[in-house]
Amino acid sequence: MLIKPDPATPAGEAIIDLADLMDGLQERTGEWPGADTVDIVEGWLSRFTFAVPEDLTTQVVGRTWVLRQWDRHTDDVTLWSNEASALASLAQEVRSSWDDVGGTDGVPYRPPADDQAAVDLYYGPEKNRGDAGYTLYPDDISRHVRVPLSLSLSDAEACAEANSSALFHPQGNPDDEGLPCIEIAGILVFAYLDADRGTVRVSVHLDTTHEQLVRTDGTVPIQVEIEDATVFDNLAPPPALPEPTGWKDRIRRLTRRTAPFGSGKLRQGVDHSPRNTII
Repeated sequence: MLIKPDPATPAGEAIIDLADLMDGLQERTGEWPGADTVDIVEGWLSRFTFAVPEDLTTQVVGRTWVLRQWDRHTDDVTLWSNEASALASLAQEVRSSWDDVGGTDGVPYRPPADDQAAVDLYYGPEKNRGDAGYTLYPDDISRHVRVPLSLSLSDAEACAEANSSALFHPQGNPDDEGLPCIEIAGILVFAYLDADRGTVRVSVHLDTTHEQLVRTDGTVPIQVEIEDATVFDNLAPPPALPEPTGWKDRIRRLTRRTAPFGSGKLRQGVDHSPRNTII
């Protein structure tokens, strides 16, 4: 299928310009002379930039186990979510080919039930593997994302870009002290099963929230929903402090009556010593 450049885009317009330049060269010379072609392409390429944008940041979005298997005929690489799954797949393959090694060099005629033991017996020591072997190792999954220059909850485009950059941090294994967490705009939301309390627990941490989402009073606007019910929100601004009543109001009035004014003398109304006023 032929690609048709779109003249409405900068890239499409540039491609059409290059085609016009090369057509003009063909009309003038009847061919594409090497030196002239190089000059045209060099000038055309100068219109482009291939630099990596500086506002891209690298994020580790997950972890994978890389299994590479090779022999004289194949060299395959597969990715797995955990080590046990990769090892189980590898063990299944070596068991299907056990007749190739069973009964030789002390290898039993039947493969062991343990996956790692079966793989180790089949391939033997690493230094003696010859044309067949495997490697299995963990590696990070990374991506480049564009950091929004301005992040505002009223900007739909900025919110969508931040949402698309959200990260999920799974618990590595049952012995890992970490907990599954979603990270978005610096906000950490943990959701996990809490055996100590016998409950599903959701915990929101705001200490690292993107500063552009923090209101002037230091809070972050949040709305929490369970199913269709809103169980918490602080979307409305905090209410103004009520006017003091009762004894607080009386103390406030007395304080105003004794406040310095004019030349710094105290208003009359409350007896006081030369050093301080006792109410």
